[in-house]
Amino acid sequence: MASTVTARPGYGQLLRTRGAWTFLLPGFAARQPFAMLTISIVLLVQHTTGSYGAAGAAAAVTGVSMALFAPYSGRLADRHGQRAVLIPGVLVHTASGLTLTALALSHAPLWALFAAAVPTGASVPQVGPMVRARWGVKLQGSPLMTTAAAFESVTDELTFVFGPLLATALCTTVDPAAGLLTESALTLLGGLLFAAQKSTQPLVTLDRHARVEHGSALRVPGVRVLIVAFLGIGSVFGGMQVSLAAFTESIGEPGLNGVLYGVFAAGNMLSGIVCGAVAWKVAPQQRLVVGYGALALVASGLWAAHSVLALAGLGLLVGMCIAPALITGYTLVESLVPAGARTEAFTWLTGAVALGQAAAVTAAGQLEDRFWNGAGFLVPMVGTLLALATLLALRSRLTSRPRTRTVARGVGHRVPVAVD
Repeated sequence: MASTVTARPGYGQLLRTRGAWTFLLPGFAARQPFAMLTISIVLLVQHTTGSYGAAGAAAAVTGVSMALFAPYSGRLADRHGQRAVLIPGVLVHTASGLTLTALALSHAPLWALFAAAVPTGASVPQVGPMVRARWGVKLQGSPLMTTAAAFESVTDELTFVFGPLLATALCTTVDPAAGLLTESALTLLGGLLFAAQKSTQPLVTLDRHARVEHGSALRVPGVRVLIVAFLGIGSVFGGMQVSLAAFTESIGEPGLNGVLYGVFAAGNMLSGIVCGAVAWKVAPQQRLVVGYGALALVASGLWAAHSVLALAGLGLLVGMCIAPALITGYTLVESLVPAGARTEAFTWLTGAVALGQAAAVTAAGQLEDRFWNGAGFLVPMVGTLLALATLLALRSRLTSRPRTRTVARGVGHRVPVAVD
């Protein structure tokens, strides 16, 4: 059911969408643990092995596993319903997280940690994409879609303000395993609560011909370009997580790690709020290129910062540049991808962030172990510059092209097209 917009799109109007709160609150609770996962693994494994390289590798295996399996989870959700995917997923994730914790505390070999990290990452509940898909159903064809994308980005970043702070506090003041244990427990409770909201989940697509026409969202050229852009964003998240942890450890203030990462996430959240409140007249393709250029420029200066204040300031600016890129990328999905494949498309982008984060965690961990303090900050610079070059070269693929068959557009697409 499309929403009717009679005035400038805004958060107040968005939140008055009928039925929105029935999935927003459970969705927030269910995605909160995700922000705790990587940093909890890094702090636990670094404590038990004494190596940031090993910690980064274990976290990277989790991220790669999530990135590889997330799109299949999204496709299954499109075909069989979100509830059918969520319930077994949260059960597997909880069991795997507990196993990984036990192995780390028992000083098991690194290969054993990797073996437990695979199902831990593969079973991460894709709540963010599922919430975005529910917005797509509620706001089909509405200008509020950009506002919804901004709202979801702000929600994501709000979790990344509190998640790392909570995980760091638990790991440094309670027990090194407390962060991962809490993450597993919250995933179970929040995931089951979200799965219980059946009335707002997208209907399962029954049109077999539409499924053949769009077997995978990855077939859309623009989605592939967005994946590269989101890989670069993931390199910022992963590079900063390891490098900030190493920096605060080197100055004897490990508790500042969560604070500095929280400042970075706060910048992301604040710019996301502004981005969603603006009535944009510039095309989203142009906004993505400009925003990504700013991100690459600011991220390129991180390696030169050698004080808490400098890192806090640059981290704030980097966060402020990430939100517009994320929001615009998610907004483009609505025009590029048929409705029946959007959950999968969102999970490809979420998985790309996770994969970029995993690669960055590994690379930054090795750089911090082998070279100077702060060398890990080179990873966000390289990642964003490479992604920006790709985005500039292939930006024409981000423009949706008219099609001649209604079934090729998917169920419920906002633009009806006559059948030949």
